[in-house]
Amino acid sequence: MKTEARFYHRDDERGEKFVVCDLCHHRCAIGPGKTGICRARKNEDGRLISLVYGRCAAMNVDPIEKKPLFHFLPGTVSLSVATVGCNFRCEFCQNHSLSQALREGSGYAPGDWVEPEALVRAAVRSRCQSMSFTYSEPTVFFEYALDTARLASEAGLGNCFVSNGFMTPEAVDAIAPCLDAINVDLKSFNRDTYRNVIGGKLEGVLETLRHLHEKKIWIEVTTLLVPGMNDSAEELREIAQFIAGLSPDVPWHVSRFHPDYKMTSPPPTPAHAVEAALEIGEQEGLRHIYCGNLRDDRRESTWCPACGELLISRAGFFIRSNRLQPGGRCPKCGETCAGRWEIGALRKK
Repeated sequence: MKTEARFYHRDDERGEKFVVCDLCHHRCAIGPGKTGICRARKNEDGRLISLVYGRCAAMNVDPIEKKPLFHFLPGTVSLSVATVGCNFRCEFCQNHSLSQALREGSGYAPGDWVEPEALVRAAVRSRCQSMSFTYSEPTVFFEYALDTARLASEAGLGNCFVSNGFMTPEAVDAIAPCLDAINVDLKSFNRDTYRNVIGGKLEGVLETLRHLHEKKIWIEVTTLLVPGMNDSAEELREIAQFIAGLSPDVPWHVSRFHPDYKMTSPPPTPAHAVEAALEIGEQEGLRHIYCGNLRDDRRESTWCPACGELLISRAGFFIRSNRLQPGGRCPKCGETCAGRWEIGALRKK
């Protein structure tokens, strides 16, 4: 089944039946018969077609902490779905079998046809409190995610993206009414790294993060700490300063790298390097800083930013205890911890 994309416009000045995709910051100009950088959208006789709409390539019930989202409906499960495809080509991608399938395979989008209504029914049946569009890059299956998210909202579910943050303002505006939370990978603060290793532009990601914050969507940020690529104190400090500039309440997840895909020579990130990054985040005023891919009960747990009381104790992706009071208040001092803690409060942004 062919589904016309919704975020594009004709640009015959570039050539007859040329289109420009308005979904991500690449803004690909696509001639007839060609695809954009993501390989998921094709110009067929002047119409931009989504090659992945409805092609569900992965669907699992996950703890929301796996996204990672630590300040969004903690202890709940989320129906996580994805098609193949990505608008980046990160050499260290840990989900490359999904994200790079269109580039490295036949170009055909694998996956079972699953309508948005069926996804929402599956989430309700599995007693999920949210939908998560994740694993690959939800921007490339945006229409599918948007249709599903609207239905999920009507069913009383929350909606989450796990994204590289390269959406255009138009895409953010379209999803904002039904997007409750997003974890954005801020992969580096170096323009050359984004261009040469990732295949994107740092400025586009920063612009998207600012726009998401303006729309009052709950944001958490993840940085995969890759030895020799983005682990200098200077670069980490720039990342932490940018996040703090959005809000000191934005959680920062610093995750440990392990060799994968095309980046097999750097060793796994030393634990002390992750700890050093977390300390930089604290120095820059971030109130909630977490480690990823590294077991550390203290650094995986949530603490009151005012009095230091333990609020949520975690072990990996699982909640040991949640002592937050209604509204996210600390049981000791009454301070409100920033987050989206209750399903009934999600639409009250």
